[in-house]
Amino acid sequence: MLDASAVSAPPRKKRRINWRKVKINWQLYLLLAPALAYFAIFKYYPMYGLQIAFKYFRAVDGIWGSRWIGFEHFERFFNSYYFWDLIKNTLFINLYALALFPISIIVALSLNELRDGKFKKIAQTITYAPHFISTVVLVGMIIAFLDPATGIINSLLGRIGIGPISFMTRPDLFKSVYVWSNEWQNLGWGAIIYLAALAGVDPQLHESAKVDGASRLQRIWHVNIPSIFPTIVIMLILRAGSMMSVGFEKILLMQNPLNLSSSQVISTYVYDSGLLHGQYDYSTAIGLFNSVINLVMLVICNRLARRTGASLW
Repeated sequence: MLDASAVSAPPRKKRRINWRKVKINWQLYLLLAPALAYFAIFKYYPMYGLQIAFKYFRAVDGIWGSRWIGFEHFERFFNSYYFWDLIKNTLFINLYALALFPISIIVALSLNELRDGKFKKIAQTITYAPHFISTVVLVGMIIAFLDPATGIINSLLGRIGIGPISFMTRPDLFKSVYVWSNEWQNLGWGAIIYLAALAGVDPQLHESAKVDGASRLQRIWHVNIPSIFPTIVIMLILRAGSMMSVGFEKILLMQNPLNLSSSQVISTYVYDSGLLHGQYDYSTAIGLFNSVINLVMLVICNRLARRTGASLW
């Protein structure tokens, strides 16, 4: 009887590039080249500069010539007065936005159930249009609409005996203004992914459900939602992977000295300490800390999602 340990495993075949296939499909590789170049130049190459997070960086000495100081910048950030406020503001805004995650799913399911083609196109256009408004214009609209003296929102509130309310200067209202305006802008665009997933639902499943006497609401719950569940899980993983990131441009434009206690997040603090005060090494350390937390969150959520049968990897 042969010993199992004596039987050697078959050698693994080394994968080699099939240049013949590359030559035949060179147009596809040429089409892919700009995307690869973009990530290589603007995403991976700049990671060379991450080492200044562990150095006392001086421009005259360069990255290699700067003195190595280890984790001093990280310790300075962790012990800073603003640390917990930054973490709290960043997390609360993201958790607030995460609580509104089902809204785009509901919109997609509602649009999918519309049978009037003309009305469906109008509804889709109305929900998609805000996504194409630039951030600067959108913030200008928010400030104009919420102005205590001339804003349309305060005018409507005044008709029912409320106000005027200074939305943009009250720290307790800043997060709600930011999150709900962001949800309004990206509502229709976020629903596109789910509409594409709904388009792949087998019509025979709905026909079988109709034969069994299922109502439209029951078919949505038992056919549509289970069919797009893997897409929902993947989108939720991606959202969790950016838990420590907040839209930098919009929140910076909405900031003012009166709401700073509620609007200062990690990304704006990096901008303030790095570009405005020239502390490039310190701001790089903060940005690296933020990215590592996002990566850990992404890996954890992906591992948890494997139990549902849907994951990124």
